[in-house]
Amino acid sequence: MKAIIPVAGEGRRLRPHTHTTPKVLIEVAGKPILGYILDTLVPLDIEEAIFIVGHMGDKVRDFVLSHYSTIHASFVHQDVPRGLGHAIYLARERVADEPLLIVLGDTVFEADLAKVVGQRCAKIGVWEVEDPRRFGVVEMEDGRVTRLVEKPAEPPSNLIIVGPYYLPSGARLFQALEANIAAGRTTKGEIQLTDALQLMIEQGERMEVFEIDGWYDCGQLETVLTTNRYLLDKLGGNPEVEGSIIHPPVFIDPSAVVESSIVGPYVSIAEQVTIKESVIRDSIVNGGAYVENVLIHRSLVGDNAVVRGALKKLNVGDSSEIDFK
Repeated sequence: MKAIIPVAGEGRRLRPHTHTTPKVLIEVAGKPILGYILDTLVPLDIEEAIFIVGHMGDKVRDFVLSHYSTIHASFVHQDVPRGLGHAIYLARERVADEPLLIVLGDTVFEADLAKVVGQRCAKIGVWEVEDPRRFGVVEMEDGRVTRLVEKPAEPPSNLIIVGPYYLPSGARLFQALEANIAAGRTTKGEIQLTDALQLMIEQGERMEVFEIDGWYDCGQLETVLTTNRYLLDKLGGNPEVEGSIIHPPVFIDPSAVVESSIVGPYVSIAEQVTIKESVIRDSIVNGGAYVENVLIHRSLVGDNAVVRGALKKLNVGDSSEIDFK
């Protein structure tokens, strides 16, 4: 079995952080997003993991090769972003008529993939939401997928398409992608994976869904912080720091320095960070950052950033009001 992991997205909604760090290497709860995804792949019998890279692909390559050396990894570059389907199509020369697992590299999920791979029919990972109108939705009949509907006004179900995707024959997927490309079939100007899957369904491919146990988007600041909260709740973390107050759950890298501060809950502090006389809640502070005399809430502080505040000496009279906005 081969695996394709598309990681070429620029992450525009996470700027300015993605000017210098690939979206998939943004850290949550002490580890890059991609690290959590690769942790789910390590136990599987994967012959080759094919990473579709683009924006700062060298950094993705370095991370994979240095931290996941047991994975047989290869890298294919997508020069121009033309959609998820196009990104996957670029790996066609590396996949024969064999089982294929597609895992999106920028979303943290929970699923027992060992129960999914090896099945005789294709499987699509889905997640149930209250309002699916902003997503791709599956339409079902007698236990099989009959249609994939993109952002429907009247959703046929509450199951949105989030992946991963398992296909017993990668060759059939590439045939569908090639047919769509030849026909100029796009959605919003891009070559989409869902369009190829829909063509396969129309050609008689049996597809079923499997509900994943958790799905956590990392596409923008608020969702990254929400994912950080979830992972810290799951992983725990209550480090002892002399001279500071820690409200768990918190992740603090052993190389970080925290002095005279209040940290937590839901804070991740990366390597070589220095925190002095500050209050930090519900935030991520990335490697090498320096934070002093500030109150930070629902914030993402980038690598090697410096954030300084100022202590105020006040002489405030009766019935006065001081508002530091």
